[in-house]
Amino acid sequence: MAYSLVWFKRDLRLHDHAALHAASQRGPVLCLFVIEPSLWAQPDAAHQHYAFLLETLRELARDLKALGGRLHVRTGEVTEVLAQLHTLAPFEHLYSHEETGNAATFERDKAVARWCRAQAVTWQELAQFGVVRRLSDRNHWLRHWQAHTTAPQLPCPEPGALAFWPSPWPTQAVPSAHALGLDAWDPPQRQRGGRSIGQAVLDDFLNQRCRQYRGGISSPLSAPTACSRLSPYLALGALSLREVVQATQHKMLQLKEQQAYAAKGLEAFLSRLHWHCHFIQKLESEPELEWRNLHRGYDGLREHDVNPAHFAALTDGRTGWPMVDACVAMLRETGWLNFRMRALLVSVASYPLWLHWREVGQWLARQFLDYEPGIHWSQMQMQAGTTGINTTRVYNPVKQAQDHDPTAVFVRRWCPALRRVPDSWVLEPWRMPESVQLACGVTVRADAPAGAPDAWPLPLVALDSATRRAKDRLHSLRQQPEVRAAKAAIVDKHGSRKERDGRPPSPRRRLPPTPASTQLSLGFD
Repeated sequence: MAYSLVWFKRDLRLHDHAALHAASQRGPVLCLFVIEPSLWAQPDAAHQHYAFLLETLRELARDLKALGGRLHVRTGEVTEVLAQLHTLAPFEHLYSHEETGNAATFERDKAVARWCRAQAVTWQELAQFGVVRRLSDRNHWLRHWQAHTTAPQLPCPEPGALAFWPSPWPTQAVPSAHALGLDAWDPPQRQRGGRSIGQAVLDDFLNQRCRQYRGGISSPLSAPTACSRLSPYLALGALSLREVVQATQHKMLQLKEQQAYAAKGLEAFLSRLHWHCHFIQKLESEPELEWRNLHRGYDGLREHDVNPAHFAALTDGRTGWPMVDACVAMLRETGWLNFRMRALLVSVASYPLWLHWREVGQWLARQFLDYEPGIHWSQMQMQAGTTGINTTRVYNPVKQAQDHDPTAVFVRRWCPALRRVPDSWVLEPWRMPESVQLACGVTVRADAPAGAPDAWPLPLVALDSATRRAKDRLHSLRQQPEVRAAKAAIVDKHGSRKERDGRPPSPRRRLPPTPASTQLSLGFD
């Protein structure tokens, strides 16, 4: 029997699934997901990603079964699995969504393309986001994004369209996280996977929590409920970008008259959905930014100053700055952190600790349940100052604590040793006199272990002087003529564009980069 094969990747849903819809128009469909050991061996993969994936796959399998279909889950490298299936039941058409992933998925996709050509299999890839493959410049990118997000949502296939599968292909056991070589840690308070949970989170945000969005997303105290919390469901494709955009626009129209403040919050959220694709487009257009500086003039800036002790202290939550160490603790327990605190972590790593963005980025990729490579690596380089086109952003961890956690509620929650420290000293415990340390039972010393209930580490470096040296090094490099000269080409390729009245800007006019206030930091909210 002739059939088409749909290869699910990070698009684990039936609704508004372009590849599945196109394949079902041709006739019978076989649905396949492949657990690829080589991808799970990458330094950006984590146990929590795999657990969230399995939760989402289980619901997808149930949804397919309800339509008379079946989800085949196989373990192995994709070309090997395709070859096995093709030998068992030959197919001529392969459908999937385009994926803007890490370097490993890029190489994997190229291998699949070679296999398809060798077997005379037509592989059709369809857009999942407002991201354009082989985009020559950004002049008309916004029109592409708008065309994608305003198009009608695609329905689920009709019952019976997914009924084909080769009976001799036996069910295969799903490997454990341990068998894939993943770390045992799975954050106990992380969000759970599955489309139905994602839909519930979306409904709750649009109908209730959006009222907190404006003014609530910067502080780690209010952000857990003020932010949409949709990012992991979009990253794995349990929800489609288009359905979230259109649901948001529909709710904005309902709220516009009666609840203008909430509508403004949704307007801000909608802009972040736009930025979501804007940043993924950067990685799509330049995959190398995952592992090398976007602006090559910054090569060598941090690469030769490796400091394992600084990196270990950061990842263990022993920097000595309460807001930073509290963020690391929350991230470990929940797999999530709001955008301002993510930016704070990268800023502290990049400037006073002078760590390279690549190693820090791999660690954070494993910590973020909502890891989206395109957003992640673009933002890592923005915060580290190596794009060459963005304003340098340096976040002071003491000031951020004073601004967003003035009474130390967040710090005390995630740093038990500081719960007994008086308010006057809790955000800067290294300034505590010995008498206060004795009175509250907390000593401040350089060798304090992570999580100790009676000790707090001294800051790794003198914050002001270390930050000043870092900024001086970056800015002196930025002022060099050859570095300044290379900036225009990066703006042309990656800079945002504003279109007025549907008209793109003149190609002769060099637009400045988007103002810092509208940029996202390590994932939309």
